[in-house]
Amino acid sequence: MNRSSPHSAKFIGLISDTHGLIRPQALAALEGVDLIIHAGDIGKLEVLQGLDAIAPLVAIKGNIDKDAWAESLPETKALKIGATRLYVIHNVKELDFAPAARGFQVVISGHSHKPSVVRRDGVLFVNPGSAGPKRFKLPVAVARLRVDGGHITAELVELAY
Repeated sequence: MNRSSPHSAKFIGLISDTHGLIRPQALAALEGVDLIIHAGDIGKLEVLQGLDAIAPLVAIKGNIDKDAWAESLPETKALKIGATRLYVIHNVKELDFAPAARGFQVVISGHSHKPSVVRRDGVLFVNPGSAGPKRFKLPVAVARLRVDGGHITAELVELAY
């Protein structure tokens, strides 16, 4: 991956709902990305430290992140990757504006533990699912986002556990 060219694609690792568990499979799936975004319900500071060792990290707090280590984390985050604007929120049901109207091309969320990639009203909505403890019949997953100029794609990566 050529990280030196300003015109090269950017690869962003997406993770959410780790609930204090940092799986080696999740770290392996995110290896080589340019940036990692954690969409909340982190659970423990050690999760952020493990992710930060792989790539630059942006994290927001989720509804379980109430301890002192999480106090400085924002509840939402707006980011710009090249010309692409991303909005990160833990629970997409709490999104109280139209992302396209505010110039966002991507909304990243967590909370539901259900991995999904959906395009609505020209906006790519990505939930990487949960990379934490297995719940119900939901898969353990992360996601990868590729931003190449104005072309944005996302893929879900189901993890063996």
